[in-house]
Amino acid sequence: MANPPLLTLNNSVPIPQLGFGVYQVRAAQAEKVVAAAIEAGYRSIDTATLYGNEAEVGAAVRASGLPREELFVTTKVWNDSHGYDSTLRAFDRSAAQLGLEQVDLYLIHWPQPRLDRYVETWRALERLYRDGRVRAIGVSNFGIPQLRRLLDETDVVPAVNQVELHPWLQQLPLRTFHAEYGIATEAWSPLARGRLLGERVLTSLAAKYGKSPAQLVLRWHLQQGIIAIPKSVTPSRIQENFAVFDFELADDDLVALAELDEGRRTGADPEAFG
Repeated sequence: MANPPLLTLNNSVPIPQLGFGVYQVRAAQAEKVVAAAIEAGYRSIDTATLYGNEAEVGAAVRASGLPREELFVTTKVWNDSHGYDSTLRAFDRSAAQLGLEQVDLYLIHWPQPRLDRYVETWRALERLYRDGRVRAIGVSNFGIPQLRRLLDETDVVPAVNQVELHPWLQQLPLRTFHAEYGIATEAWSPLARGRLLGERVLTSLAAKYGKSPAQLVLRWHLQQGIIAIPKSVTPSRIQENFAVFDFELADDDLVALAELDEGRRTGADPEAFG
């Protein structure tokens, strides 16, 4: 079994480039699903307060038998807990649910620019980072204006920005900004919720490489230097999505995939959400 490649965050913490997401995984099945992902080889699990399955993720991590340092756990503060003190309390609840003394990555789930409290929230994450309760801190769904404000008004550069990203929505200006400041790009919905997998260029290239369209897209993410966190509850699909380390896309095929970019979202627009 191949180990997922590691990327080094801007604070020198390594993160697996291919992780496993548990959005919309019901609590009743989450422990079993995460166990299947760990068995398949995933070493990074991405959850959030919103998902309602932190306790089950933590249980699967403990039951895996792997040393804690071999697993990378991400969770996120939800929109109803923005603000300094509220965020600290939210983290305490998440850590208790996970049953972990330290979380590897803690993110602000959405910036909610109209609420305008994300700077306060970020300062709470900085406190958690200074106190050693989290190994790295980052954001999710932030645009360039929100990132610039954090860079101007706070001390710690986000290690990660997790955004919707896939061949239909390649986020090139944002990725360029990330690269300038050493912020890792992490893709949620890396397969566009499966909606793009019927694209003719994908099915044709999948046949060329003897892979599924999903595997092709995940390989595209890896070769772009993007962290991807696909989600599935089907063991065979979980295994399939992990089997992407034994081939490489040619440059002309990367060019063909770049032409799929049309700015199409499958999730909420961060500027309009919240």
